[in-house]
Amino acid sequence: MLFFKLSAFYFFYFSAVGVYIIFLPKVLNDIGYSTVDIGIIFALAPLMRFLTPFLFLKHIKLDQKIFKSTLLLAVLSASTFYLTIDNFYIFLLNNAILGICLSLILPYIEIISLNHLGGDRYGKSRLYGSIGFMLIALLLGKYLSEPYIALHYYLGATIITAIFSILLIKYDEAEHKSNPDDDKFSIFKYLPFWISLFLMQVSFGGFYNFFTIYETAQGISLEVISYLWTFGVLCEIIMLYFQAPLLKKNLLNIIKFSILITAFRWLLLYLFPDNLYISYFSQSIHAVSFGLYHSAVIIYLYSLYSNKKLAQQFMLGVAYGLGGFVGALIAGYTYGEYLFLFSSIIALFAFISLSKLK
Repeated sequence: MLFFKLSAFYFFYFSAVGVYIIFLPKVLNDIGYSTVDIGIIFALAPLMRFLTPFLFLKHIKLDQKIFKSTLLLAVLSASTFYLTIDNFYIFLLNNAILGICLSLILPYIEIISLNHLGGDRYGKSRLYGSIGFMLIALLLGKYLSEPYIALHYYLGATIITAIFSILLIKYDEAEHKSNPDDDKFSIFKYLPFWISLFLMQVSFGGFYNFFTIYETAQGISLEVISYLWTFGVLCEIIMLYFQAPLLKKNLLNIIKFSILITAFRWLLLYLFPDNLYISYFSQSIHAVSFGLYHSAVIIYLYSLYSNKKLAQQFMLGVAYGLGGFVGALIAGYTYGEYLFLFSSIIALFAFISLSKLK
């Protein structure tokens, strides 16, 4: 039953994420937002992911009470999208609140997942998030006939996510344990690892923000590009299902390998930009550069820190928050022929940062 609840949470949480990052920009564009306005709105959520964990370093603890309040706030934020979407500044504030919620919900559930499923079954539950993301992309891509349909899907997915989150709270073992080391947390103790996390996600800036545009410029149709995205997610799902034996080995070596093969992935896109077969092969590497890498990082962090929730919060904040924000900016400035060459170099620096760790 716990496996089902966790899998359902991942499915609906990442379905909501799919609506937000794939379709909401189009919704905003359709109702008259400029590209600059859209860019500002979607840069805010990663920044809030980065800033929020600092509030929990000393005086706030991510406990059941805070988590329940976060779920309520997330549903309210999704509900008020209907009322705020026509006003840039109010909608910006609404997205800032949502960014705070997203930076707390996933880390809380990830710890429950790791505590009860362990590395053996974590991937098999987490893969349902990838399935949810992929299905919402295919479904809404077909039925998004008018802008507000996306808001209906987002609110529905958020409400169901909150329901399964409530059902999972009772499995939070941290509420029943007291550890004097839980208040101790320092990024500087493992600074090379955190730098590597940041740089790895910076290297993804070109892929997440410009892969479709980059491939379109090479003469590849949007339909085929949608197949490329879907193929990458399918490879990720397969890895998440079969990765358990790999995660029993040296996690740091797995992380290093994942970063190196990611650098190779970006290099392939630079060297063979118009080769569809190479593009499919590079998408297959997503199984390692996201699927395996993400799981190894989550489990490795779990072993490093006693304050496990805060560690997961900072992972999302430093990597996907600040790294995603900086990566998008760098990709915007370097977009062109050398976009993925720069991405490959940045990934190599992420590997070099880990070279002294054993």
